[in-house]
Amino acid sequence: MSIVIKQREPSRLPSKTDAEFDRISNLPGHVIDQILSRLPIRDAVRSSVLSRKWRYKWAKIPCLVFDNHCLNFSSQDQSFIKNKLVNIIDHVLLLHNGPIHKFKLSHRDLLGVTDIDRWILCISRSSIKEVVLEIWKGQRYKPPSCLFNCQNLVHLELFNCLLEPPLMFKGFKNLKSLDLQHITITQDVFEKLVSSCPSLERLTLMNFTGVTHLVIDAPNLQFFDIGGIFEDVSFLNTVHLSYVSIGLYVNIDNEENDAQDNSSKLLRFFVNLPHIRRLEIQSYFLKYLAMGYVPSRLPNLCVDLNHLSIRIDFDDLEENTAALCLLRSCPNLLELEMLARPEEQSSMERSTNFWEEDHWSSLFAHLRLVKVSGISGVKSEMDFIKFLLSNSPVLEQLTVKPASQEGEWELMKELLRFRRASIYAEVIYLDP
Repeated sequence: MSIVIKQREPSRLPSKTDAEFDRISNLPGHVIDQILSRLPIRDAVRSSVLSRKWRYKWAKIPCLVFDNHCLNFSSQDQSFIKNKLVNIIDHVLLLHNGPIHKFKLSHRDLLGVTDIDRWILCISRSSIKEVVLEIWKGQRYKPPSCLFNCQNLVHLELFNCLLEPPLMFKGFKNLKSLDLQHITITQDVFEKLVSSCPSLERLTLMNFTGVTHLVIDAPNLQFFDIGGIFEDVSFLNTVHLSYVSIGLYVNIDNEENDAQDNSSKLLRFFVNLPHIRRLEIQSYFLKYLAMGYVPSRLPNLCVDLNHLSIRIDFDDLEENTAALCLLRSCPNLLELEMLARPEEQSSMERSTNFWEEDHWSSLFAHLRLVKVSGISGVKSEMDFIKFLLSNSPVLEQLTVKPASQEGEWELMKELLRFRRASIYAEVIYLDP
C-alpha cells in the first residue's frame, strides 16, 4: 500500500490592496467620523463602498453642506441642475438617521425654490445649531416660520432672504453669531431680532433694505460689521463691543443735515462704546461722523482702541476735523490706516492748510505702524503724512501706496525729505 503525503501549501500573504482595505475597515469609529466630516457630502456618501463598516456611516454625520461640490459636472440646463441637486438633498435627508447640527445650502445655481421649505422643516426637528442659507439667484427667499423655532441655533447666516418672523417669535436665546447679507427686513423686525438674542456676540449686516435707523441693543455683542445705505446708527447697552467695522455706501450732504440736526454724531456714536479696541470707518461714514458739532476730542477717551482705519477725503475740512478728533481721542493707538477716496479728489487744490497747524506735539505716543493708501500726492495728503511723521516718536514703519504711478518719483522724493520724530521709522513705498 502506498501512502501519498500531500505537501502543505504556504499560506497566501495578503496583497497590498487587501491590507489597505483592512486598515480602512479597522479604523476607530471616531476617526471615520472625523474623515467623513471633512469630505464633500458627495464623497461622504460614496464612502459606503469602502467596506461594510463604512456602509451608511455617512448617514450619521452631523454637518451637512450642500454647495458647488455636490455636483461634479456642469450644464447649461439650469432645470437639470436644479432637479439633480434637489434629488441629492432629498436623498441625504431621507437616509440620515442622526442629529443634524449644521445645515449649509450654498449652490450658485439654486434658486429660492419651495423645496427649501421642506428641508428647513426637516432640520428644525433636529437639534440644529448652525444654519447657512445662501440663495445666489432669483428673488429674495422667505424662510418658513419653522426656522424661527430652532431654539438651539448658535449661528445663523442668510443671503438674499426676506425676513418675516411669525408674530409669536420670541428670539433665539442661544444665538451667538448672526450674519445677514442682501436681505430685506423692516425696522421693527430688525430691532426685535437683535434685542431678543441675549447671547449674541457677532453681528454682520451687509447690503440691506428696509432699515434706515440702526439701533443696536445687544449686551454681549463683541463684533459688529456693517455696510449699506442708512440714515443713522446708535448703540444701546453695548459695553462689551470691541470690534466695529462700519461703511456708509452713499455720499451725504453735511450742510443740509447740519441745518436739520446740530447735535454731535461723534459724541452719540461713541457714548456706548467704552471698550472698543478696533475701529474701521469705511466708505462715507466719516462724513456722517462729521455732521453737527465736532469736539476737539471725545470727553471719554478710547483708551482700549489700538487699531484705527479711516477712509477720508483729505481735501474736506469737516472730515479732517472729525479725523483729528478721533486721533486725539485714542491715546494708546498702535496701528493706523488712512485710505484716501479717489472719487473725492479735486484737480483744484483747496486753500485749507489744515494739517500744517501744530495740533498737538507728540500726538501719537505709542503709534508703531501706519499705512496710507490711495493718495495722489496733493498738498493736503502730503501735509498729513508730514504731520504724522513729526508727531510719532516711536513709529517703526510707514507704508505708502499711491492710487496711480503718475508723479510717483516726485512723491517718493518728497517723502524722503520729511523730518521723522522716530529714529527707527522706516518708510516703505508700494507700487499701486
